[in-house]
Amino acid sequence: MRPSHGWARLNLGELWRYRELLYFLVWRDVKVRYKQTTVGALWAIIQPLLLALLFTLIFSRIGKLKPPGGVPYVLFAYAALLPWVLFATALSESSKSLVQNKDLITKVYFPRLAVPLATILAALVDFAIGSTVLIGMMIVYGIVPGWPILALPLFIGLAVLTALAIGVWLSALNVQYRDVEYVIPFLTLLWLFATPVAYSLSAFPKSLHTIVGINPLAGVVEGFRWSLFNKTAAPGSTILISVGVLVVLLITGLYYFRRTERTFADVI
Repeated sequence: MRPSHGWARLNLGELWRYRELLYFLVWRDVKVRYKQTTVGALWAIIQPLLLALLFTLIFSRIGKLKPPGGVPYVLFAYAALLPWVLFATALSESSKSLVQNKDLITKVYFPRLAVPLATILAALVDFAIGSTVLIGMMIVYGIVPGWPILALPLFIGLAVLTALAIGVWLSALNVQYRDVEYVIPFLTLLWLFATPVAYSLSAFPKSLHTIVGINPLAGVVEGFRWSLFNKTAAPGSTILISVGVLVVLLITGLYYFRRTERTFADVI
């Protein structure tokens, strides 16, 4: 094995050759997460559901916030919290994944990108479980998706790529600077309220949509609601700005990760 140079460091084909290892890392992360919990995988439902109920109490009952299109607020909030919790869980787990797997990293060679990627893919299991409640809520409220539902996989993919883009940055930085791990909860909390989860993007003047769209999750959340309900405005230019920022973060994050991974075993 010889070190690669320049853009060759990305070498994502190597990750495909280790896809079986990636599968077992994902399966391991899923099992470990719920191994000694009382309610097990139900946490994937409890977390977004409790947040949706809390937001309903604060923003709908007390704050009198009305979602666009007449969508019930609890459904409006829960639909946004699903991709948000997917992102937040993936970000939290991926940022500390390299440090938690230091025994594996220091003993065996494999593409290090598989470690944070596995934690992100494992978060999709929680997302799938939580989606069953969303389907049930839509049936109860009599909401039938229209043709935009075909775009839903696209927005799920964008949420995963956003988590990967930020996760590879933070996981690599966390190897060098362990303070990063303690910043994540504060960063996640700020990001939650900077993302149109409890409110709609339409609450802002159109002149501010560009600024809000710099947040990659803004376009994801708005697009997620649009594809499900077809009663809110299409993301429009917001999703284009969010995707542009995401592409920059993803490319630079992957490059920085592959550039520094040769030192992981020495520093970790």
